[in-house]
Amino acid sequence: MTTMRLYIVSTLLLTAFAFTACNQYLDKYPDNRMELSSPEDASKLLVTAYPEGHPAYLLEMYSDNTDEHNYATWTAANRFQEQAYRWEDISEVRDQETPQQLWDAHYTAITTANEVIKHINSVSDKSAYSTQLAEAKLCRAYAMFQLANVFCQAYAPETASKDLGLPYPEIPEDRPGITYQRGTLAELYAHIEKDITEGIPELGSRYVSPKFHFNVNAAHAFAARFYLYYRKFDKAVEHATRVLGSSPASVLRDWSAWSKLGLSGNIQPNDFVKSSNKANLFLQVIATEWGGISIPISAGSKFAHGNLISDKETLQAPSPWATSGQEMNYVVVNNSGISKYALRKLPYTPKYIDRQAGIGIPYSQYPVFTTDETLLVRAEALALLGRYDEALADLNAELSVFTKRGVQITLDQIKTFYNGTAYYKPDAPTPKKELHTSITLDKVTQEPLLQCILQLRRVLTIHEGLRMQDVKRYGITIYRRRISSTGVLEQVTDQMQARDPRLAIQIPQDVISAGLTANPR
Repeated sequence: MTTMRLYIVSTLLLTAFAFTACNQYLDKYPDNRMELSSPEDASKLLVTAYPEGHPAYLLEMYSDNTDEHNYATWTAANRFQEQAYRWEDISEVRDQETPQQLWDAHYTAITTANEVIKHINSVSDKSAYSTQLAEAKLCRAYAMFQLANVFCQAYAPETASKDLGLPYPEIPEDRPGITYQRGTLAELYAHIEKDITEGIPELGSRYVSPKFHFNVNAAHAFAARFYLYYRKFDKAVEHATRVLGSSPASVLRDWSAWSKLGLSGNIQPNDFVKSSNKANLFLQVIATEWGGISIPISAGSKFAHGNLISDKETLQAPSPWATSGQEMNYVVVNNSGISKYALRKLPYTPKYIDRQAGIGIPYSQYPVFTTDETLLVRAEALALLGRYDEALADLNAELSVFTKRGVQITLDQIKTFYNGTAYYKPDAPTPKKELHTSITLDKVTQEPLLQCILQLRRVLTIHEGLRMQDVKRYGITIYRRRISSTGVLEQVTDQMQARDPRLAIQIPQDVISAGLTANPR
């Protein structure tokens, strides 16, 4: 088993700190070297146990939500975007969304959580710190889960004991010479589960702005998604139900009201991520360009979610609940001459260093866990358990708010639609993708129902980075296509099938150089 002796957080983290120093949310954070002497001190330090990074930009570029558009005026935003789209080992390290920065941000958060845990373990009255200990364990589990979703293969019981995991530090990284083992994916998931099961029962509700921390609902939503990926479907249902209650439709987003807001500026995005929205369970403020790159501006238009995907697979595609996007409670935005088709979900807000010179750092806010996505987590878990009527009820609860007319569908309609739809081909795209999973699926009802859930989630979470996990979990083949300026397929340039080594994004080069085993290629 490969070990490493080094600081797991790169020396490049100093650069990252310089880059994010102007974050208005970070300016007031305490130094993580502060002396801990009370539960209040621990609470203040835990503010920095949430990663200052999110993989949405990287994973959307990596996924089947992106095509290459071949037109002279359409260019990549930067080298990072192009490398991510082409599934290359990303050499860029400075941009906020690179694997290097994501690695550093998440392991830094873990180090902070471990500092709090170390202090709690040293005090005589541990009961005074019960909620702080719970939050620290959940923060550590969440950061490790996010890292696993980027740098590891999808969990499957038959391969997890052989697939590479990641180092799971449980003590603060306060000195050189600490030995780390990468371990297996099975071991990694077991560590995450332990932190979740120990953390949730003791979690309190002490924050003024709890949606920027692990409140109880956010913790259960996190557990529901984790157990879905862990293939413990009963537990996924249990935790999702704790969030959704007995009337799920009453806690979902008001998509109709949101869709009627103005499309200019950040009007729709700011409403989408506001903490007072009942659908938003957990929010992260991140320095990122994705709030701008994802929408129809010229930057990054060469690699984008374009008309061919939108029209045939996602936002404007036919489905059991609609014939086009016109029937949905959202407005698809695009500009003439730019290849992007998008929803206005994520803010793009610069924090100026020099306003007169126009120099600043862009920020966005991610709704990491929402009631709508948690509902579809439960629907999928129920479908995989063979509880089809309950899964359908969850689908219809979502459609009651996501469609303009509150459309309700039947299992027969689902089966008719997907059985009558050909599997996707690069030159004949459809929303129905072949599933290559070790789970034995009933072809009559279960697979069409899962196709429906996966299509709805792909639309519901567009731009949020979650599609890539569905691709990995179900072994969906991604094709790289070059699209002409008229929207016609010119060429298939690459493909990535189930279990392709590139599905586990390469870990940073500096930790490889220091001795940690690289992901195979």
